[in-house]
Amino acid sequence: MSSIAARTYLTPAEYIAAERKATLKSEYLSGEIVAMSGASNEHNLITVNTLNVLYNQLADRGCRVYASDMRVGIGAGVSYFYPDVAVVCDEPRFEDDAFDILINPIVVIEVLSPSTEAYDRGEKSVRYRQLEPLQEYLLISQDRVHVEHYLRQGKQWVLSEFSTLEDVLSLVSIGAELPLRQVYRFVELETAASIETARSV
Repeated sequence: MSSIAARTYLTPAEYIAAERKATLKSEYLSGEIVAMSGASNEHNLITVNTLNVLYNQLADRGCRVYASDMRVGIGAGVSYFYPDVAVVCDEPRFEDDAFDILINPIVVIEVLSPSTEAYDRGEKSVRYRQLEPLQEYLLISQDRVHVEHYLRQGKQWVLSEFSTLEDVLSLVSIGAELPLRQVYRFVELETAASIETARSV
């Protein structure tokens, strides 16, 4: 989802209190509020497709697949984010008894937007990878077929990249597969041929 940095600083408690009353979502990064804006057609399609593929594989095994309204907390109030998709296969754990701040996702997925790509790749990615239960982190491009898959191996994160519709990404921590053809279903993608045609006009 798109984000707009706001020059507002709050304590974690102030942020949570305000966010629970807000009509629009904002993320929290070490005191700084990052306002979220609406997502594009492609972003929404990719998010729903990904949710659907994972839910169909995981629901009967007791795993929960959360959409972007579930807040994820990192570092006991250091950061709060709204990932596009989050998966929990153990009993979900929450920061408090409001049950709206998940703290043990095993997989987190973000769909990149032009306005959020630097943020998602930068500090947000660093914070996600500090979340101890997290085993896999995905960044999905919305304007071309491209998925970056970060897998925790001990203290290291190993990157794999996928860039064709024939690719099938294995999520080893949850025993699921993510076929890119299904992830990008109904999404109008620029191809090399269409880009070349546009340049020659």
